Amino acid sequence: MTSSQKLTHFDGQGQAHMVDVGGKPVTHRIAVASGRIEMLPATLAIVQNGTAKKGDVLGIARIAAIQGAKKTSDLIPLCHPLTLTRVAVDFELLPEPVAAIVCKATVETTGQTGVEMEALTAVQIALLTIYDMCKAIDKQMLMTNVRLLEKRGGRSGTFTADAH
Repeated sequence: MTSSQKLTHFDGQGQAHMVDVGGKPVTHRIAVASGRIEMLPATLAIVQNGTAKKGDVLGIARIAAIQGAKKTSDLIPLCHPLTLTRVAVDFELLPEPVAAIVCKATVETTGQTGVEMEALTAVQIALLTIYDMCKAIDKQMLMTNVRLLEKRGGRSGTFTADAH
């Protein structure tokens, strides 16, 4: 962090506060986040074949992710409640080298503050839902690599994560 950067959720006395975005212009804002859940190959096969006892794992995880994005301000204390214009959630099933499901969430709004937290929350909720639906057969699943991939709009402009 450089000397020109500061944590915006603290006032001059160090007290937590909700950032005033009232004077910021309304712009189109997009955030993309991703994360993965690693599992046993047999667990991935059950998800892929649609034979989980609780139902369509990815379909339910997608709905949960959308719901999580919409509820972010209820979960993260200093997030502004936002009207989201789009939440898209995609899954990629990776059988090798480690069986895993990658979740990618794209969230959009037209507003005065960004949707990074909504995209990250969507991913986390999707991964937690997959865990919940599969935990009876695989309690050692590992949720990892949750991160912001991209952000566009607003005063700070565009951010693209370094590849790794």
